[in-house]
Amino acid sequence: MARCPAGHQLSSPRRGCPDCRRDTVVEIAAAADRSLPRPVIEAAADTAAPTRLAMSRLAAALAADPAALSSGAPPLAGRLAAELIARGSAALTPPACAVCGRTGKPLFRSAGGGVCQRCRNWQLAAACTSCGKVKPVSGRDADGQPVCEPCRRSGPARHRACGNCGATAPVAVRGRDGKPDICVNCYRLPAAACSVCGKIRPCTLAGTSQPVCKQCAPRATAACARCGQDRPPTARWPEGPVCDTCYTAALRRRIPCASCGQVRRPVSPPGPDAGTCASCAGLPVTSACTDCGTEDKMFEKHRCARCSLRRRAAMLLSAGTGNVPAALAAVLEAISAARTPKSALNWLRTGAGAAILADLAAGRLAVTHEALDQHPRPRAASHLRHMLIAGGALPPRDEELARTEQWLAALLASIDVPGHRRLVHAFATWHVMRRLRRTAGARRRPWTYTDHARNTIKAAAAFLGWLGGRGTTLSGCHQADVEDWLATGPGSGYIREFLTWAARHAHCPHLDVPGPQRRTGTAITDSQRWDLAARLLHDDSIEVTDRVAGCLVLLYGQTMTRIAALTTAQVTRHDDGVTIQLGRHDVPVPGPLGDLLLTLIADGKPYTGIGSPPDSKWLFPGLLPGRPITPARLADRLRTLGLPVKAGRRAALTDLAARLPAAVLADLLGLHPTTAVNWMHQAGADWNRYAAELARDRNHQPGE
Repeated sequence: MARCPAGHQLSSPRRGCPDCRRDTVVEIAAAADRSLPRPVIEAAADTAAPTRLAMSRLAAALAADPAALSSGAPPLAGRLAAELIARGSAALTPPACAVCGRTGKPLFRSAGGGVCQRCRNWQLAAACTSCGKVKPVSGRDADGQPVCEPCRRSGPARHRACGNCGATAPVAVRGRDGKPDICVNCYRLPAAACSVCGKIRPCTLAGTSQPVCKQCAPRATAACARCGQDRPPTARWPEGPVCDTCYTAALRRRIPCASCGQVRRPVSPPGPDAGTCASCAGLPVTSACTDCGTEDKMFEKHRCARCSLRRRAAMLLSAGTGNVPAALAAVLEAISAARTPKSALNWLRTGAGAAILADLAAGRLAVTHEALDQHPRPRAASHLRHMLIAGGALPPRDEELARTEQWLAALLASIDVPGHRRLVHAFATWHVMRRLRRTAGARRRPWTYTDHARNTIKAAAAFLGWLGGRGTTLSGCHQADVEDWLATGPGSGYIREFLTWAARHAHCPHLDVPGPQRRTGTAITDSQRWDLAARLLHDDSIEVTDRVAGCLVLLYGQTMTRIAALTTAQVTRHDDGVTIQLGRHDVPVPGPLGDLLLTLIADGKPYTGIGSPPDSKWLFPGLLPGRPITPARLADRLRTLGLPVKAGRRAALTDLAARLPAAVLADLLGLHPTTAVNWMHQAGADWNRYAAELARDRNHQPGE
């Protein structure tokens, strides 16, 4: 049998001696760390290179570069170094990528040392023959030219006709055994019981015994180089892995560059202490929007969220042509100006209102109030209606009156007794709705002017049904029946108007119904009121919207309906302060409250509805485009802060009525004179006390 020069027997002279190759590896490893005994090194070499081919390649790599154990490249040398470290080597350190510093990854040889696969791909990056951008090469075309991964995926070789939607798109699952191809847009993971959470969800490995849903799928974590927390890395920068929170914060950080002075994103030196922009540091500008040039976190196709929103909105409003009709141009600007572009993008993708808007833009639905009234998604249609009205695509109409008319039609349809339906219809049409239309046409009207009308009509229908249950008709109703209703019936306070109308039209005898009683309720103490006001004026952790609304309640006794309907034109800035018009005259406000009002006008409410105009006339805009916040929602926000709205307003009006006469109080706060007089009597004040106050205070005289 043949032997090698070292005397080892050879099974095949052509393949060389495997024992010699093993000895070469062991000797080089022993020279790198002389503290380890030879049997330990031999065991490490056998584990790192278990086959003859692997041992041969490892020996060749170490013979060509004995420092390969320190650099960790090629991967076989890195595996041997890791085995030696695991067996107690103190001379070797875990091989790390020379570019990104990651450890535990296979490293490959480069001019600068061992690098991981990702960094090596970027070192070998070339200009893509399709898009022209310098990126890692993912493949080559028919001419052998480099192609990047996005272009390879979108290339014609990856596109086929989908058997589900029929569109030509990249295929996610190729059809086999007679099944059609499924594109990436139609493919859905099969549902299964997740082996981690136990819920039925789309899972990977659904055909195995260990299906895992997307929420429970394990993600590799690493210590963030910026915050130090162990999180899944979003990017790997020269300073190390960076989590998503730090990644987003770094992309959105803007400071004056230490070299050029421009407000840019700092990138050099690597780390959170960077102070130089990419241009001054001689580095390529990354994460820059191709449309506006803003350095920010990109959303899609190298566009920021704002530019992506405008692009998608334009495609939706133009029905895919790119040419937005002039009637919808203002709607496009309103959607593009959303305070939170990502929320608006989600609305365009999944919102029911966006689907209706697409039908309107494509001509499948008429741009009329009647078409939106008949839509099966009334809430989405209502939001879209306000968006179109604010953008000038639809003529404005009284929505409160229109909704009341629709509500009345539904109520009449629910009344089974024809006689009752006829009476309620006559009462609602010729008395309540007639008066309501006159109120709707008035210049100044209550914010919730339809509530009383609805409650009155509803009480009439309920009273007639209650009489029918007792076997009595309206014409046979007596005073005893009315008293029983007032004692036990729901909504008893609204039946007086209906019975008065019915008696006047000879539908029933004259019946006595007492008027509503004035309920004063409780009020907070003065100390509580001033403590709450001080907190709202000086606590910066509370939103400016709530601080201003709460101060108007505690200092001026304003109702939620009046506060919600305030406009920016009612706030005026003067040289000596800020005033607000609550009644006929401008009322000066304290300095801290004036600053809050100006801040609210300048910055606006942080949360507004999608499609709201960029410049709103309302001081407190709501979620419906072009409409203010609802009084109920505003009251809920204040109650969440611990402010009892009604009790706080009573305390404010009681204090003001004790200091001012009723006429002045009514003019300044916009109260009805009778209401102002009632508050003055409740406070125990009169004109004599006011005159005495003027006599004691000489500062009221002009010029003093």
